[in-house]
Amino acid sequence: MHITCMEQGRRSLCDHAGMHNKPTMLLLNVGHAIDHMFLLIFATAVTTIAGEFGLSRWEDLMPYSTAAFLFFGLGALPAGRLGDHWGRRSMMVLFFVGMGASAILVGFTRSPIQLALALALLGCFAAIYHPVGIPMLVQGSPHPGWTIGVNGFAGNLGIAFSAVVTGYLVKYFGWRMAFFVPGVVSIALGIAFAKAAKVETVPPARRAATQAELPAGLLARVLIVLTLASTGATLLFNFSTNGNYELLRERFAAVSRDPAELGLLLATIYAIASLAQLLVGKLIDRFALKPLYFTVLALQVVFLAMAANAQDWSLFILQTLFMAAIFGAIPFTDAMIVRYVDDRMRSRVAGARFAVSLGASSVAVWLLGPVVKQAGFAVLIWIMVAIALVMVFVIAWLPKPPRSGVRN
Repeated sequence: MHITCMEQGRRSLCDHAGMHNKPTMLLLNVGHAIDHMFLLIFATAVTTIAGEFGLSRWEDLMPYSTAAFLFFGLGALPAGRLGDHWGRRSMMVLFFVGMGASAILVGFTRSPIQLALALALLGCFAAIYHPVGIPMLVQGSPHPGWTIGVNGFAGNLGIAFSAVVTGYLVKYFGWRMAFFVPGVVSIALGIAFAKAAKVETVPPARRAATQAELPAGLLARVLIVLTLASTGATLLFNFSTNGNYELLRERFAAVSRDPAELGLLLATIYAIASLAQLLVGKLIDRFALKPLYFTVLALQVVFLAMAANAQDWSLFILQTLFMAAIFGAIPFTDAMIVRYVDDRMRSRVAGARFAVSLGASSVAVWLLGPVVKQAGFAVLIWIMVAIALVMVFVIAWLPKPPRSGVRN
């Protein structure tokens, strides 16, 4: 009996699906939390760090974190290639240990330049997760949308933990401990992952195909839409997550200015908003991507516009709603990769997508301080509304997914 390439692909997929035992899957999701948490420690502690470094305003120190987000994007390209050709397990061990070591290094810095260099190194290791960890997680998953949704939820819990943990560590132990403690934890997680994850016998690039390939022209169209949609989503993500603490601190002043309390409030916003990813992940497995994505984008426009001039508790409620819409858009780009791209090259495609989108959107981090300093948060929020509207036209160009072959 002849075995087709597609049948071989299904067998290969099943063989490798067994590598994801529960501890491995748990650690992969924790890795997503670590990835986003570490990148936002600085954004929560920036006011305190600026004061120690002799700067009068946090906006003047914020641009020093731009290199971290630039390398977070550009580093995804080599990370994705290494994930497909060298192995995703080895890259994830490097991710955990590298994140921990670089975070500890940030805690030892004594000047803005040293801080910028250490954060840049942190961004390089942070670049590994998305093009490597997510394809490793969805490999062989019978419900990839839900798997992506849970993973996104974990990532956003990392954002919430960043706010509350950093707030308390800064208040009671100083900003350096806000980097030291998570750094040690990350290294310990890397050791646990190395023991839990099974060694890959064959790297993804050398496995058989698991789904039908798209024609070159249609694949190029998908990649363009994927990259543009990811860029827009990441711009909104970076503007919001890097600016939310200072937005809340400025407009919630009548209620509280305590950093620990504000950190807890922001963590509450992120924890509640993260639930949107679970809902979206569930819906992605059941419905077409385009109408779902259009709905989420419409909610972004409405809630952001309402929040432009909100204050105190009204702002708190609207921040929760627009963050739910922003977080809810995140699973779509990963779902596009699962539906349109074979597992053999998912890390490379994801790496290329992140290299462009995160590299381009690192400008959001660079612009955040100057824009808020010169024009205020209201103007920043209206810029975010415009980005969401542009994304509506981008998603309209997305073709229908292929019907043949396995979906994941």
